[in-house]
Amino acid sequence: MIGRVSHARRWAPAVLLLVATSCAGQATQPSSPSNPPAFGGTSAAAAAGWPTYHRDLSRSGYDPTTSSILPTQRIWVSPLLDGQLFAEPLVAANRVLVATEDDSVYALDAKTGRQVWRTHLGEPVPQSQLPCGDIDPLGITGTPVIDPPAGRLWVVAFVQPGRHELVGLDLADGSVRSRRSVDPPLADPRALQQRAALALSRGVVYVPFGGLFGDCGTYNGWVVGVRTDGSGSPLTYRVNADGRAGIWGPSGAAVDASGELYVSTGNGNSTGTFDFGDAVIRLSPELRVLDWFAPANWADLNAGDADLGSIGPALISGNLLFQAGKDGIGYLLRADHLGGINGQAFRAPVCGGAWGGTAFLSPYIYVACSDGLTALRLETGDRFTVAWRGPRFWAEPPIVAGGLVLTIDRGGARLVGLDPKTGAVAFQLSLGATPHFATPAAADGRVFVAAGRTIVAVGHS
Repeated sequence: MIGRVSHARRWAPAVLLLVATSCAGQATQPSSPSNPPAFGGTSAAAAAGWPTYHRDLSRSGYDPTTSSILPTQRIWVSPLLDGQLFAEPLVAANRVLVATEDDSVYALDAKTGRQVWRTHLGEPVPQSQLPCGDIDPLGITGTPVIDPPAGRLWVVAFVQPGRHELVGLDLADGSVRSRRSVDPPLADPRALQQRAALALSRGVVYVPFGGLFGDCGTYNGWVVGVRTDGSGSPLTYRVNADGRAGIWGPSGAAVDASGELYVSTGNGNSTGTFDFGDAVIRLSPELRVLDWFAPANWADLNAGDADLGSIGPALISGNLLFQAGKDGIGYLLRADHLGGINGQAFRAPVCGGAWGGTAFLSPYIYVACSDGLTALRLETGDRFTVAWRGPRFWAEPPIVAGGLVLTIDRGGARLVGLDPKTGAVAFQLSLGATPHFATPAAADGRVFVAAGRTIVAVGHS
């Protein structure tokens, strides 16, 4: 049942108010850092420069702290890591936290790239043991999240023989502080993929699930919520779909100041009765459905595998939310009244197809598109216009840092910096190789990006 819509409200990125867990975890043997920083008494702003996907729970991708990185050069390249890198790097207290498909988490010194510690969480699952997919092996895919006051990093590892485990790691030395299953009830974990970023709000870690590449097996979209203090049973939300409708967009859920979540779904199976496939759904902190939106052509999107949820929602100015999908149509939604079917505040074509995530620095919304980065200008009257289009390449999810919009050219394996107002190219830097949906992080005057099985730090020369 759809819950009552809350009154209109202004929102701001949710503050991370979190509780350290006291559960005992499984033993690991991380290397000991020298002079580890003190996390317990440090404020979130000071301790974590980039604690979650695109820095904040609105998924803005904006770093106000990094000054110009022009002229730009490589500062360091990390040692070779043990697996593919699909998760966004995170940054806390002068460390870059990186998760791999080999089910390992690394802490690298942000100034030098030196490995501080590594914790291996289990053995990943080979693609040959799954019904379909395009990642081999499958380990950690979704971006973790950092709890700065508690000094914890939360990550979901997919481990043999095929289960998803939420692990809490100590930021100081990588030791495991808690570990529990987050497989949804009665679901087949081998048909699920945890690609979307985790979110942390009000002492709960939220874990979205979608399906594997190829839409094989029987699955639904899910969100599972686990309290960081280890108390209680997991919270769960299953998309009310007759199969599929995965929550897989890499940016994951956006969370507002009241702790309410906004998620977007991929294609469901129905072309007759609305099944919450290709929708934006607002959930309470307890994961009850409060409100929803779907395009007028939701049935066609379902039938054509044209996922609205190829990016996660982004909370932008005032009471607005931006959403776009594989068909390249962009929507402005009112966050406090999503509007049901065809209930958008505004819609217009954006590009050939939107994938991964967006960035926002008022008045611009930067959209990662298969035919180039597109900048939208937010206008009065709850509408947008196209401000500029970047060079024609597959643009991965952008961020705004160092006075530039930064994106990765998927085909050219290069980091590209563009002028935020005009789209003019300011620099290009070859990376050698990048994973699909790769997106940079920025903190402490530097930009960190996955390149093959390494992390590259970029900054002012």
